[in-house]
Amino acid sequence: MKTELIEIQSKDLRTAAGREILDRAAKLLQDGEVVAFPTETVYGLGADGMHASASAKIYAAKGRPSDNPLILHIAKFEQLSGIVSEISENARKLMEAFWPGPMTIILAKHPSVPLETTGGLSTVAVRMPSHPVARELILRSGLPIAAPSANRSGRPSPTTAAHVMEDMEGRIPLILDGGKVGIGIESTIIDMTGEKPVILRPGYITPAMIEEVVSGVSIDPAILGGPMAAELKPKAPGMKYRHYAPAGDMFLVEGESGQVIKKINALVKEKQSEGYKTGIIGTTENINQYCADIIRDLGSRIEPVKIAANLYGTLREMDQLGVQVIYGESFEEGEFYGAIRNRILKAAGYQIIKV
Repeated sequence: MKTELIEIQSKDLRTAAGREILDRAAKLLQDGEVVAFPTETVYGLGADGMHASASAKIYAAKGRPSDNPLILHIAKFEQLSGIVSEISENARKLMEAFWPGPMTIILAKHPSVPLETTGGLSTVAVRMPSHPVARELILRSGLPIAAPSANRSGRPSPTTAAHVMEDMEGRIPLILDGGKVGIGIESTIIDMTGEKPVILRPGYITPAMIEEVVSGVSIDPAILGGPMAAELKPKAPGMKYRHYAPAGDMFLVEGESGQVIKKINALVKEKQSEGYKTGIIGTTENINQYCADIIRDLGSRIEPVKIAANLYGTLREMDQLGVQVIYGESFEEGEFYGAIRNRILKAAGYQIIKV
């Protein structure tokens, strides 16, 4: 299969050429094919979420385990009627507060949603993205689009169309190139099948932001510790399997800043003496104090949104440069740093060195 990459920016939606591009993409989706497209979080790998055969093509393209549920993307509230069986008052409050935007809500599914889309669960994950290209594509297709991140399963999520091409060339017919995405990590996922919101995946929408709308927010213990047990079914994408991972072996070093710097440099020196190509991922405040073959600055700790936006691209760059062992600074729990910590822990396979 030949994979076509077509550039389309938000401004192009007002032109005949831009509308023609989206109509082509929408037709592919209607025909049961897979199309990659930009969202405000990461690039999505989209197909018709209401047909099992289309969802199966997503799993095949990603090499994704079939018990890992997909997220259905919609562009208007009216689409919910054929997707969920009921919407609680609290769920509706969250939708009104954060949609369109980087929040996914889990509810009881409508019988018409195939189990192949939900990973065999009786619940469904739904999101209304804010990216203009994503929204217009959904509207023109007339479909709820199932769309996990557009990367091979386990790899860092794509924040540019070039990242998508790295993983999906020859696997899908079309990639819509909308440039680099803004947020850079996946949406916050909230389980609203109960009365109170439970966060299953942290993201840009923080617990404090949710608490302002609906009280009693909690975080599922499964995302706070190590890997999820193999026999359990994940309630949401990203809970069970290794995700966001570079090819090289990655370790996080935690502790007081000065001791972390000292330990990382000592570990790098040891690995270099054994012949490994080493890399360090750090922050602006410390970056000049490190020594390694490849050193990359994610951004300042006072700008966590910038760190999030740079994380996946930096991990992919480490792969491109052939880095075999990566050491990274860790990030404290709480609010937006909780989302960054979640991603970087999974990228490292929960390999933590405490000093």
